[in-house]
Amino acid sequence: MVSLMKNLSRRDFLKISGLALGSLAFGPVYPYGEEQDQGLLARVASKQVDIRSRPSDSAPITGNRFRDQILHIYAEIHPTDAPRFYNTLWYRVWGGYIHSAHLQVVQIRLNQPVNWIPESGHLCEVTIPYTVAYQYNKWDGWLPWRGSRLYYSSTHWATGVEEGPDGRAWYQVTNELSTTEKYLVPAEHLRLIKPEEYSPLSPHVPAEKKRIEVSLTQQKLLAFEDNQVVYEASISSGIPKRNLPAGELPTATPEGRFTIYSKMPSKHMGSVAGGEEVEDNGGFSLPGVPWTCFFRSPGGYALHGTYWHNNFGLQMSHGCINMRNEDARWLFRWTTPVFDPMKIESRADWEMTGNGTLVLIYS
Repeated sequence: MVSLMKNLSRRDFLKISGLALGSLAFGPVYPYGEEQDQGLLARVASKQVDIRSRPSDSAPITGNRFRDQILHIYAEIHPTDAPRFYNTLWYRVWGGYIHSAHLQVVQIRLNQPVNWIPESGHLCEVTIPYTVAYQYNKWDGWLPWRGSRLYYSSTHWATGVEEGPDGRAWYQVTNELSTTEKYLVPAEHLRLIKPEEYSPLSPHVPAEKKRIEVSLTQQKLLAFEDNQVVYEASISSGIPKRNLPAGELPTATPEGRFTIYSKMPSKHMGSVAGGEEVEDNGGFSLPGVPWTCFFRSPGGYALHGTYWHNNFGLQMSHGCINMRNEDARWLFRWTTPVFDPMKIESRADWEMTGNGTLVLIYS
């Protein structure tokens, strides 16, 4: 059965998606009923963002919005007096203006569940602002998974179909960190990704004719085929941290000559445990990071998609190269090793998949 996607208004979504069952909440709640139901939707992707009276960091603060609250974007603004080396994009929202850096533009698209998914798994993506994953045990009943929320455009491995706490179809999701770590997500909130969406691009071009160049100064990535630029994207590289504790890896993106040695369309990065306490202690937990291409080990430095910020063109990461999801997916498809959909991870091996694509990173 093919997944069917439906674009819904905020009010329609609240009516039909069954956000609460007793004490269980399966998806986002919209706290601001006075907002006009129009324009784009955005999710607050950080602890707090400020609403200002005009699109400027020096303008008076008129209010705040907090992590995972959903709001409407009524206009995109690029103020002419914005500083140099600055993401100029602001959004007009209810009550004022919010800078775009920590707002994820999202949609609400519900999907027709399928009746069966093979144990080997099917790659899928979240198509609502966020969904809440649950686990069941006979002593406590249904409880939120410790990672709890899976965010819009994150990717995951669905490995089965079961009846959820609301009596409807839920997909079993297996965490790629451990085959024993399983949780359930409402099937309507996940879209099964078709194989043609991750099939190789430019397979006729020899692997040695492809290369990636990343300029840390310009925060730009270029993809070349035989010295011809075929793709360009803004990126966010690592923020250098001084006085690192012994044994801690540098947070600056490494410079040099590398090759892609591993590709995973879904990767849990950071701590397995979720919750704000992880972030409060300087860590992070990011389940379902999409379209990852690892280029340096040790350290696990990778090019990958991003759902936790929208500040491309400026340093933002812990060392990896953050990209917009659509750019990361293009790169994932274009590079070698070629992704094997029957495996969680595809690694570079000359006899099996060919050498990994060359990556050059410089200032």
